[in-house]
Amino acid sequence: MVFNRDDELKLPGDENKKPAVSMNRLALWLVVGGIGAYLLISGVIGIIAKG
Repeated sequence: MVFNRDDELKLPGDENKKPAVSMNRLALWLVVGGIGAYLLISGVIGIIAKG
């Protein structure tokens, strides 16, 4: 017998769950966040050094 995901019983509240975060999306957020943190920190250091 072959079971599809559509044949599975769903618990109450399962229809409102968000899908899991993919690794590609997580990696993209980490790269963009790292660049943003670098720009923010280098800007603060630049302000302190010039001031």
